[in-house]
Amino acid sequence: MHVSVLGYGEAGRRLAADLVIAGVKVTAFDIRPVEPADGVALKTSIAEAVEGADLVLSLTTSAGSVAAARGVAAHVDPNAVYADMNAASPARKAEVGAELGSGLYVDVAILAPVTRAGVRTPVLACGPGAARLVELLGPLGASIDVIEGEPGAATARKLLRSIFMKSLATTVLESLTAGRVAGCEEWVRAQVVAELGAGGEALVDRLVKGTYQHARRRLHEMEDTRDYARHLGTPHDMTLASISWLTAIDRGERQALAGG
Repeated sequence: MHVSVLGYGEAGRRLAADLVIAGVKVTAFDIRPVEPADGVALKTSIAEAVEGADLVLSLTTSAGSVAAARGVAAHVDPNAVYADMNAASPARKAEVGAELGSGLYVDVAILAPVTRAGVRTPVLACGPGAARLVELLGPLGASIDVIEGEPGAATARKLLRSIFMKSLATTVLESLTAGRVAGCEEWVRAQVVAELGAGGEALVDRLVKGTYQHARRRLHEMEDTRDYARHLGTPHDMTLASISWLTAIDRGERQALAGG
């Protein structure tokens, strides 16, 4: 099997490494100068990266996902699976499909940090190529839950989940920040950890560290979440609060907490 990874950032690098270990041929492309890991052939263009690929994993950014699909369309094998794994709005996922024109397109929604479990990270998938994606990655231990619906249905569910997860992170950050100023941050943290139960300590660490490390990407995700909530006509006060916090962190206006 030949897999092409578009976007050789943190997630792309981890997935590529797992695929190489599994004996898969991996090519990659990134618009930035990056150093590939052993076994990964870094190409100088999208066209080179996807040539002969059985599976293309798009891990660019939400903003770059449509351009990536446009660059792939004329060069990828029509029988190849194109998996858009970016956190984007349902509307943007539809745009990606329109650029591809036809073929085995899959909307993939990642439900946990890829750095923790690599190819085994749980995902939702929908679209014409979803079943084929399971055939290709299932034997490697991939955890893929295929759902009904057109491309955009999987990412819509991720955005609904993000309302909770990003709002939880915002609540933890706001509580700990106030605790720090009041001189009792460790006590507040212990209270939060106790309420979260088993695994609470690790969860708080991930929420704090991940929010500061990936503020810009998560900001874009929550902006898409806000737009989707507006489309649904539902309240989105917590989403707006998350956007406010992520904007401030991205601008360097909020000092990182311990572990951030």
